[in-house]
Amino acid sequence: MISRLFTAMALTLCIGAPAFAAGGRDDNAQPSEYKQAVKAVKNEDYATAAELLRKVVDDSPQNADAWNYMGYSLRNLGQFDEALAAYEKALAIDPQHKGALEYLGELYLQTDQPEKAKEMLQRLDDACLFTCKEYRELKGVIGKYEGGP
Repeated sequence: MISRLFTAMALTLCIGAPAFAAGGRDDNAQPSEYKQAVKAVKNEDYATAAELLRKVVDDSPQNADAWNYMGYSLRNLGQFDEALAAYEKALAIDPQHKGALEYLGELYLQTDQPEKAKEMLQRLDDACLFTCKEYRELKGVIGKYEGGP
């Protein structure tokens, strides 16, 4: 763990910390449909977001961020099987995609699979150098699921 910390600090000092989206892509490099979809998600218009994101992943099937938002949108539409497939695609592209790990954990809780949610929490713990917001959020949701505050 300490060696990971020193390696990360050294890399940050040498090359600077990049400003990337949750999946590692620069938001400015994302297509306009992706940006529109993110706005739709923020407005809780998940059907529009899913439609836009289908175009994005058709054109750019290796876009883990788009697959993650696709899963998020579909999950909020109650389409759990399709959401699961989208999260799995995001994680196949980027196994440490923090957003996909968090949201997949939440999907597992929604489908009464708390052990799988805890596996996502462990993967987030491994993906985050220090605790990250995705880890804290999933941990809190798991706590509430288990009857905590």
